[in-house]
Amino acid sequence: MELLQKYNTVLTNHLNDVVRTKEPAQLYEPIQYILTLGGKRLRPVLTLLAADFFGDQDHKAIHAALAVELFHNFSLIHDDIMDNAPLRRGQQTVHEKWDINTGILSGDAMLILAYQLFEGYEPSQFQELAKLFSKTALEVCEGQQYDVDFETRDDVTIAEYIKMIDYKTAVLIGAAMKMGAIVAGASQACCEGIYEFGRNLGIAFQLQDDYLDAFGNPKTFGKQIGGDIIANKKTFLYLTAVANSDPNDSQTLEYLFGVNPKDPSDKIETVKELFVSSGAAKATIAEIESYTTKANDILEGIKLSEEKKEKLKSFGQWLMKRTV
Repeated sequence: MELLQKYNTVLTNHLNDVVRTKEPAQLYEPIQYILTLGGKRLRPVLTLLAADFFGDQDHKAIHAALAVELFHNFSLIHDDIMDNAPLRRGQQTVHEKWDINTGILSGDAMLILAYQLFEGYEPSQFQELAKLFSKTALEVCEGQQYDVDFETRDDVTIAEYIKMIDYKTAVLIGAAMKMGAIVAGASQACCEGIYEFGRNLGIAFQLQDDYLDAFGNPKTFGKQIGGDIIANKKTFLYLTAVANSDPNDSQTLEYLFGVNPKDPSDKIETVKELFVSSGAAKATIAEIESYTTKANDILEGIKLSEEKKEKLKSFGQWLMKRTV
């Protein structure tokens, strides 16, 4: 999307300056590796966008944006270890390319480097940014734990699942935008408003990611198609399919999400068919649209020009309709 491209270019240039390989190379090379795998760098770009929209301060927000990017990629390294994932953005995951111990240590170093990036801000902003960052980081850990817990539970509710993805994914998108607003000196009401806007878009974003995990194009998705099905994750798709299916199909789904065949191909195809026949696939798309609409309603109450609001709405629509 054109709106994001200029921020992405600025971010890439600064990222190369901040993250350099040094000794011990085994610690820093994996950091540089995951940061150069590509991706849209959505979260840090949103920090720069918010700082620009609220006060033409995107140049001052670069360190906050980089902190968001480092933290996000730290969480991806550790998530991939927990999920035993072979691919990230179409390439080997860090623990596959190196080993698990290296992945853990490099991820830890990224978290520390992220906090260091706040040190250049004046005391009151440093305190506000660090406080938000710590709160968000802890919520992301809580969301990840919920995600792990749900794999062995058979009584997960849709409300619990939404809370999990809110913590695991959405709060970081909201916080990324709020950090930009903080650096720009926006009012408390604007900071809170843009946080809630980002948070609701974040829930839509994760629901879309869950949908693409099952129905995305394997050539463009960048991750293994059906990875959530293989891992028996109780996603919105799965929970809705179980609730909406007839008893036989529900029983089939519950059985399939309790086994781990060596070749999961048939399992993936059967589950996907049930996701469609139960109406869960359509219901997930409707839920994505619902959270996007909620984000846009919040946007109406934020003191921004109509032009900027329209740009943010367009961004939300693009996010909802992405196929990768």
